[in-house]
Amino acid sequence: MNDYISDFTNHLTEAMEIGDSSEFVNTDKKFKNILICGLGGSGIGGTILNDIVSLDIDIPISSTKDYSIPNFVNENTLVIASSYSGNTEETISALQICIQRKAEICIITSGGKLKDIAIKNNFNHIIIPGGHPPRAMFGYAFTELFYALNIYGIIDNSFQSDFKKAIQILNTEKQNIQKQSILLAEKMYKQTPVIYVAKGFEGVAVRFRQQLNENSKMLGWHNVVPEMNHNELLGWRTNVENLAVIYFRNKSDFKRNQVRMDINKKIISKYTSNISEVWSVGDSVIENTLYHINLGDWISWYLSEMNNVDAIEIDVINYLKGELSKI
Repeated sequence: MNDYISDFTNHLTEAMEIGDSSEFVNTDKKFKNILICGLGGSGIGGTILNDIVSLDIDIPISSTKDYSIPNFVNENTLVIASSYSGNTEETISALQICIQRKAEICIITSGGKLKDIAIKNNFNHIIIPGGHPPRAMFGYAFTELFYALNIYGIIDNSFQSDFKKAIQILNTEKQNIQKQSILLAEKMYKQTPVIYVAKGFEGVAVRFRQQLNENSKMLGWHNVVPEMNHNELLGWRTNVENLAVIYFRNKSDFKRNQVRMDINKKIISKYTSNISEVWSVGDSVIENTLYHINLGDWISWYLSEMNNVDAIEIDVINYLKGELSKI
């Protein structure tokens, strides 16, 4: 897993090359909404994409991480089905309903049943390299979501410049990121991580929590400012032992939310001294996002080493899938 994390910028670079060379059949449809179907390491990209582009586009983006789809899906909906393996049963089930509703379909996958469906039905699709853990291939699937929206005319191509700047930052900051990640992992070792972000970066927090789950074999939770100020902040009274708080922060965070975070730290410091904050590097939300994702991935790797667990192993998930296949 450490090799995959170390190659993150190479993944992003190759994903851009794949996106640039993708050929789509043009459509003159005017979409009223977008639905992204995907779960786990494939689905989180849709959540983060929505965080980044929702304030700049004219139509809403929704996600389904289930077998079902929202009732609004119809011929005026752009559906992007993202499954790294191409065999995620929930995504395939949701996609079949979308096809019946005559939605515009775009597929991002490395192969499997989704690739077969794309070819059989002449759906627009982007194929990414296969044979790796889906969560380790986040850089590919995430990047292609932007290319899909661009090709359909939902966003312009300015994201390309932001991705290139992010790649440069991550390459330049690589040693600093790893050093910082080790120190943060040490503070989280044998603790339960509590992850806080400002509105607009919840997908980053979810990605980090999922990486702690899968790579580090740890539980943790996350919440978002300002929402947590109206509920969770009161929870910092009891059962606060062995918690490690980390704030992922950005210069782009809304100013009032930055003030809220500073006040939050003062309040929470009455109950734990184990509080850390990480400021991203970069000028755009894409740069900030990719910085935090890479740093969070490194933290999860170092924690897997400290916990003496195999970061790649997902036996219990494979067991679950095996049991479901019997039904």
